[in-house]
Amino acid sequence: MDAFTVKAFAKINLSLDVLGTLPNGYHEVKMVMQTVSLYDSVELEKKDEGIELGCSLKFLPTGIDNLAYRAAEAFFNETGIKGGVKIFLKKHIPVGAGLAGGSSNAAAVLIGLNRLYEANLSTRRLCEIGTALGADVPYCIIGGTRLAEGIGEKLSPLPPLPPCYIVLVKPSFSISTKWVYDNIDACPDIVHPPTEELIRALSEGDLNSVCANMGNVLEDVSIAHYPILSSVKADLIELGAIGSQMSGSGPTVFGIFDDEEKALKAKEILWDKYKTAYICRGVNSHKKR
Repeated sequence: MDAFTVKAFAKINLSLDVLGTLPNGYHEVKMVMQTVSLYDSVELEKKDEGIELGCSLKFLPTGIDNLAYRAAEAFFNETGIKGGVKIFLKKHIPVGAGLAGGSSNAAAVLIGLNRLYEANLSTRRLCEIGTALGADVPYCIIGGTRLAEGIGEKLSPLPPLPPCYIVLVKPSFSISTKWVYDNIDACPDIVHPPTEELIRALSEGDLNSVCANMGNVLEDVSIAHYPILSSVKADLIELGAIGSQMSGSGPTVFGIFDDEEKALKAKEILWDKYKTAYICRGVNSHKKR
């Protein structure tokens, strides 16, 4: 095999809680993560040596500043394989959106190179390599519905999200994840989400209860500075979503619908209003990459 294409799926956070700051300066989190069907295509092709990266979005860096490039570098350093790769990213996941697009691209590069070069690295080892690249990379390697703890690298499987339609809306700006986490510590009276109740709702397959128990403490920071995010949430609920929340550090807001027709209508209306909207489903396995 000389070429391989991997789907790099986006994620949303059904729950995101910040428990405190660790001695190394990272924040300790407890999150329920969910893969969704919006994805980038990561094309990989063997070459004799070196790493070459291209992208459908011309404003993105194509060198060491791109996480996908660093993932390829980490793979070759780990395996000692004498070879190279040409990578092309066909981007569909919005950039700087709280959907883990960069982490998912890095995960896809590690998965793809492992197959392309028949390196036979275990999923655990790929995740260990991914942790050094970014806290979301291990989750993006495994995917599905997962509880993420520690800095996000400690992953436990959860029952799948019940069937539903998910509308993603990204306003026209991006938010720095570092900025949000730097400011969360200054927020008084953080209301922590009922993560255990959310997990119970997943185990019972109760979509309404899942939506009722979602929460994201980072909304306290992001919405305070970008009140339009509250408007997006309200729009989704008004259009029929049974739950709406910001994903990650934002600014993408998602709405969960139990009716396809309402979801499609909401996507059309919100595309006209905010210019970037998608409809997708939950993905509970990466086997079809």
